[in-house]
Amino acid sequence: MKFILSRKGFDSSCGGAASPIFPDGTLFSLPIPSSDSPMTYDELRIADRPLGSLVEDLTNGQVQGDHGAHLDPDLRESTYRRRPGWRPLFGQDGTAQAHLANEGVGVGDLFLFFGWFRRVEETAAGYRFVSGAPDLHVLFGWLQVARVIPVRAGGPEVPAWAGYHPHFHGDSEGRNTVYVARDELRLPGMPTGSAGAGAFGRYRDALRLTAPGRTRTGWRLPRWFFPRDGRPPLTYHGNPDQWTSGPDHTLLRSVPRGQEFVLDVEHYPEAVEWAYEVVSGVG
Repeated sequence: MKFILSRKGFDSSCGGAASPIFPDGTLFSLPIPSSDSPMTYDELRIADRPLGSLVEDLTNGQVQGDHGAHLDPDLRESTYRRRPGWRPLFGQDGTAQAHLANEGVGVGDLFLFFGWFRRVEETAAGYRFVSGAPDLHVLFGWLQVARVIPVRAGGPEVPAWAGYHPHFHGDSEGRNTVYVARDELRLPGMPTGSAGAGAFGRYRDALRLTAPGRTRTGWRLPRWFFPRDGRPPLTYHGNPDQWTSGPDHTLLRSVPRGQEFVLDVEHYPEAVEWAYEVVSGVG
């Protein structure tokens, strides 16, 4: 079984700002801009908040509400209008998808999505980032794979409820692939009952990757993450200088670029309980 730490949402090159942590702790990963997307920010919502005005506020008008939004991963049913049968989806293409394929990622594997977040506040002029609030990498959702759909001419038929998804409007000749979520999370030895995909409702410290006092790529992880005894490390993090083992934690200087970081649970069995606690809200 594989776990994938998957970087998604606004970043410094796509969107140019952090995603918001609202005053009540609500997390929402802002989809990156995309001129090819069939939906706009004005058509998307977080609870009672329209995304169009929010992205305009947080980007100082650099991203407008009528701009196309690449809603991926798509984890919240309430974000967009749905057809019957909808399930959460995630798409990947290019070099990042080649990496997932090379690592054997498929049915039963678990994506844990993270991104760049910062606290915001609401003012008379709209939303703005809180002065001095730290830039953080935070986990914001998960998806366990039930089905893998290669997007190509002559490939599997696209489910009617999924045709809106941006990756079904993209390249049909390359590595473009869509992952469909399970209905229920299934992890070896762990209780069932959690959804197979979803977005974390509110910030909590267990979702934070960034270590206190560090830049957002300086992570504090559970101690077992350290690649000791010859175990293969989290992919793209094979340089031993990136890792520091502490008495009750591991520090990782994560790579500044890259999207999909794969961990083989066969070598890190402690990851199963950790992932269950993160998803279920126990931890």
